[in-house]
Amino acid sequence: MDIVIAGGHGKIALRLSRLLAARGDTVRSLIRNPGHAGDVRDAGARPVVCDLESADADTVAGHLAGADAVVFAAGAGPGSGAARKDTVDRAAAVLTADAAERAGVRDLVQISAMGAGEPPAPGRGEVWAAYIRAKGEAEDDLRRRTALDWLILRPGRLTDDPGTGLVTLAEPPIGHGPVARDDVAAVIAALLDARDVRRRTLDLLGGTTPVAEAVAALRGGQAE
Repeated sequence: MDIVIAGGHGKIALRLSRLLAARGDTVRSLIRNPGHAGDVRDAGARPVVCDLESADADTVAGHLAGADAVVFAAGAGPGSGAARKDTVDRAAAVLTADAAERAGVRDLVQISAMGAGEPPAPGRGEVWAAYIRAKGEAEDDLRRRTALDWLILRPGRLTDDPGTGLVTLAEPPIGHGPVARDDVAAVIAALLDARDVRRRTLDLLGGTTPVAEAVAALRGGQAE
C-alpha cells in the first residue's frame, strides 16, 4: 500500500513508518520541520514538508494524491498551549479529512484520545480541557463525512515501554490504563489491512489478546 502519515515525526508515527516500510509499503510522512527529515528517512518513510497549521486543503490534497490510506497522527504535543490544541488536534485533523476527500482517498485512520469530547476530569486544567475538546470536535467532524471510510482509534495513556503485542481493542468504554506506543503502531498497521473495520470508534489499552486476534475479532462487527 501507499500510505501517508500526517504528523510523521511523532513517536507513534515513526514506529508505524518502520513497521509499514518493513513489510513493503510505501510511506510518505508530512512534517512541519525540515530538520526532522532525517529521522523520517531513517524510519523508512519519505519526508514531505507541509505545515498543517498554515497549508490549505488543495495543497495537502496534492500531497495525498495516489495514496491508498491516510493516518492522522499529528498533535500539538506536550508543552503546547490551549490555542495549539485547537489548531493542530482539531483544525489540522479537519484539514486532513478535507484534503483526503479532495484527493479521492477514502481510507482515513485518525489517532484520537480516550475521553475525547467528554467533560474533562476536575483539576486537569485548561490545556487538558482544550485538548479533549479539540479531539472530540475532530472526531465529530469525521463521523459526519460520508465520502470517507474513517476509523477513530483512542489509545489509553501512552508509554515508551517495549511493546508486548498484547492489547485490549474494542468499542468504548473499556476502562483506563496504559498502552505502549509500539503496540499502538502495531494495531494501526493491522487495522490498515482490515478495510472492513471502518466507521467505528475503538479504544485501545495494553491487554492479553494478540494484536492480530484483536483486529480479527472486530471484522464483520456492527458499525456505529
